[in-house]
Amino acid sequence: ILWAARLLPARCLANTNLLHHGPPALGAAALLLNVLLGLLPLVFVVGMSVLLHRVPQSVGSGGPAAWAGLLSVLCVAGVAFGLQQALAPFQAAVGELVVRHVDQRCRGELMRAALVEAPARSLDDQGLLDRLDVARDAFDRASASPGDAAAGVLALIARYTQLAGAVVLVGYALSPVAAVVIGVTSLVIRFGQRGSLGAFGDFYDSITAEKRKATYLKNLATGPQAAKEIRLLGLIDWMRDRHRRETMAYLSRMWEGRRRLLGKPFLVLAMVGLVGAGVVVAHLAVTGARGGLTLLQLGIALQAVLILMRFGVYFPECDVQTQYGLIALDSMRAFRDGAKELPRIAPGKGRSAEGLPRKSIRFENVGFRYEPGGPAVLDGLDLELPAGKCTAVVGLNGAGKTTLVKLLTRLYDPTEGRITVDGDDLLDIEDRDWHRRCAVIFQDFVRYELSAADNIALGAPHREATDEELLAAARRAGAEGVLDGLPDGLRTVLSRQYRGGRDLSGGQWQRIGLARALHAVHSGSSMLVLDEPTAQLDVRAEAEFFDTFLDLTRDLTTMIISHRFSSVRRADQIVVLEHGRVAERGTHDELVAAGGRYAELFRLQAERFNDEPDPTREPSAPKTDVTV
Repeated sequence: ILWAARLLPARCLANTNLLHHGPPALGAAALLLNVLLGLLPLVFVVGMSVLLHRVPQSVGSGGPAAWAGLLSVLCVAGVAFGLQQALAPFQAAVGELVVRHVDQRCRGELMRAALVEAPARSLDDQGLLDRLDVARDAFDRASASPGDAAAGVLALIARYTQLAGAVVLVGYALSPVAAVVIGVTSLVIRFGQRGSLGAFGDFYDSITAEKRKATYLKNLATGPQAAKEIRLLGLIDWMRDRHRRETMAYLSRMWEGRRRLLGKPFLVLAMVGLVGAGVVVAHLAVTGARGGLTLLQLGIALQAVLILMRFGVYFPECDVQTQYGLIALDSMRAFRDGAKELPRIAPGKGRSAEGLPRKSIRFENVGFRYEPGGPAVLDGLDLELPAGKCTAVVGLNGAGKTTLVKLLTRLYDPTEGRITVDGDDLLDIEDRDWHRRCAVIFQDFVRYELSAADNIALGAPHREATDEELLAAARRAGAEGVLDGLPDGLRTVLSRQYRGGRDLSGGQWQRIGLARALHAVHSGSSMLVLDEPTAQLDVRAEAEFFDTFLDLTRDLTTMIISHRFSSVRRADQIVVLEHGRVAERGTHDELVAAGGRYAELFRLQAERFNDEPDPTREPSAPKTDVTV
């Protein structure tokens, strides 16, 4: 297959390694099938030309032998035609198998690149996200995929087999010079047409950002995500107008590029085809008029020239597939290679995280910047998280609380300073092993459209969980009532987009998320990090949760980020972050007594829950938007 593929255009040559992704037997079958589909039309052409040549002789002689020979030629031509028609559907079927094998391999490579190999900061890079979006569109079948490109390369074998055979037939029936002229003309038109298509493909790839805007608005206006707001706020006219503007901006650029890159080359290539074909057809006519051709030669030459004239046109079974499938492949590789150039977390030195932390986790003069030369999110941070204790982190928005979680869980490494676990550098611990020791629920945790059981069990995907363990995690998180209200309990899919599925409220989802984290703890995680764990629970439910939370997490190293002081006042220590540093630390009573930043924020929030404010109190300062 690879040897045959080397006859194809240069853009395909760099990607013939795609053919290695399928089983060898499938590749061999695809090669044989496409070679046959290239040769059978030529057999039919020769057979019909021989038939045309022998008919006058058979009519003249009338002998049985002549008619038997004529019948045998007719049978050969008929079998070639019938076999071609019978095999043609298998070309699509075998091509689909190639597509599935190649896409399965490429999809796995993309998942590994995005979720394992690429550093977390790659998902914050807009250029890399554009490349990732193009690749994802291909695998969602919104455009041609790398598998389509591989199948298209195989389909080209039939076309080039037919080209080579037709050139040989023209050389035999007419002349070698005519064969060279019509062959070169066909290749010039073909490569010119593919070159124009390639240039347009690169241009089309450059307007990905405009396409993303139009696609986003289309999906937003036609999906359930924003349907309630669009209806209630009367946004349909605005949405329609905005979608039209963004779509026309995208289409106008695409149309301009199409005219520029495809229009003029088409006219030039059409003139080349007209001249080349005209010369050969004129030569055929002159030679035939002079009696220099037999009826057999005339039939073969005329049909072979027509095959070659059609070679320079668009091939529906492979052109778009190879062009845009290779764009998807290039985008996937660009994301993978671009992510490799970004700073990565240091590879662990193999130390096990089993039983850690036993004493404490310390941030020692830690600094962090998301971009070199960018603002310091953390600047000289010194913080100790005692093992087996609960630490609450509070601070204004932008103080660095979420970044603190990212560093603690080793999604990022500090740009300055270091983090130690029981006195040893965190960089010495195997990162995957450390991740398993961390049970984390982010504020924007993922709501998987899977069963309730799967949503909880994903807290520890490395082990098989029993229903009893999952129900126990749900009880500890206060989610037992949520499961009782589902028609199939743990087996209910948590989405109305599936038959028998159910949607959950924000508070119910948060309890499922907490159950996921607590199941991770039960399965061996020794550190629990909760980012806004009760943000979508009402005040009573929040109080009930934290009444039992400390009992559930006794002897567990816990860090809580919350905007409600009722969530943090019972913590063993409370840390106030400000400007990327620790401004205050202590227990709730100690910090209130100190009268510092924590006391001020506590007073501001307490006033919001005071139904009967004291009229003698001086008006407070404007309430500050805080996240605690």
